[in-house]
Amino acid sequence: MKADETLDCFGLLCPMPIIKTAEKIKQMKVGQVLEVSATDEGIKADMPAWCRTTGNECLGVEEKNGEYHAYVKKLA
Repeated sequence: MKADETLDCFGLLCPMPIIKTAEKIKQMKVGQVLEVSATDEGIKADMPAWCRTTGNECLGVEEKNGEYHAYVKKLA
């Protein structure tokens, strides 16, 4: 998936990947996609939940070799 921006959250535990995502998405334009890379498995549930509460769109979370890549489209 093509992302406009990337955010490295490797080694960070909940809730830090979500906090960092919230900070980064504020700097982006509506319609842009953010890729969040993390090692914390909690991102699989946390990112869709955060998107629902903030009005952004979770485009999916992929897992590869213990790494998680979440894609968020800024809508608000």
